[in-house]
Amino acid sequence: MDTLLLITLLIVLLAVAFDFINGFHDTANSIATSVSTKALTPRSAIILASVMNFIGAMTFTGVAKTITKDIVDPFTLDNGSLVIIAALIAAIAWNLITWYYGIPSSSSHALIGSIAGAAIAAAGFSALNYSGFLTIIVALIASPLLAFSVGFIVYSIFKVVFRNNNLSKTNRRFRSIQIATAALQAYSHGTNDAQKAMGIITMALIVNNYQSSDDIQTWVQFICALAMALGTAMGGWKIIKTVGGKIMKIRPVNGVAADITGAAVIFGATFIHLPVSTTHVISSSILGVGTSHRLRGVKWGTAQTMLITWFITLPISATIAGISYMILNLFF
Repeated sequence: MDTLLLITLLIVLLAVAFDFINGFHDTANSIATSVSTKALTPRSAIILASVMNFIGAMTFTGVAKTITKDIVDPFTLDNGSLVIIAALIAAIAWNLITWYYGIPSSSSHALIGSIAGAAIAAAGFSALNYSGFLTIIVALIASPLLAFSVGFIVYSIFKVVFRNNNLSKTNRRFRSIQIATAALQAYSHGTNDAQKAMGIITMALIVNNYQSSDDIQTWVQFICALAMALGTAMGGWKIIKTVGGKIMKIRPVNGVAADITGAAVIFGATFIHLPVSTTHVISSSILGVGTSHRLRGVKWGTAQTMLITWFITLPISATIAGISYMILNLFF
């Protein structure tokens, strides 16, 4: 087996590992509210999220193509394999660190920052595709702001529409509805998050001359969808506790409003082929709903910790990736 093929297989394994870790790291995104409100048992919620994540990942490839070519150009990237390996090492490391401490950080920020950091270490700032890269950064920043605003509006509408309803009966109905909205949100999560690993593998296939276009091959899509689903099945209970309870006390009506908001914003991004942080979007949806419900009911200390983590993820993952690249470059 030649060296180039071995390197490519290593990258595929690392990308699948990233996708698997992303699955259990981000399980909380789609099911935390439904578990918190007891609309679903943890076991049922995880099975539902796993299945819907897999289906969502098999549905679209536009975001994967954006990851493949819009951060750096794989067709002109020097030492492309080392850049990709360094990026994956950094993204995996940051995901594991934040998972260990139960912090709902962004796998998307980690991966995008890592690709940029490794590419800059390899070829300087000129390696970045600034037009595509800045568009992605704008999407990462704008999507949680949009989710917060939409969540606030959706729950404000709910308050008007259901203001004369009996609270216990309303919660009982919304607990049933929340099963469907949790499934919808898990599906939307799969349509965006799993595609990032697909994009990385495709980038590796291009830089190692195994394909000459940015098309996502079916086997790539399948193994990434499967890795995401299996990772989701492992669960991420520490982050579920943060998203599901430490932001605000969630009732079924709050959960439905947050689920609808998160799914809508993620679907919107997927349809225009932009990667967004599902963690940011869903957490911001809950914050928007909570602010509309009762401003003092939101635990702003938790929100502040999450916000700081969101901001530091890009530069820290880029730095780790840059250092990883320089170390790898000494030996290979």
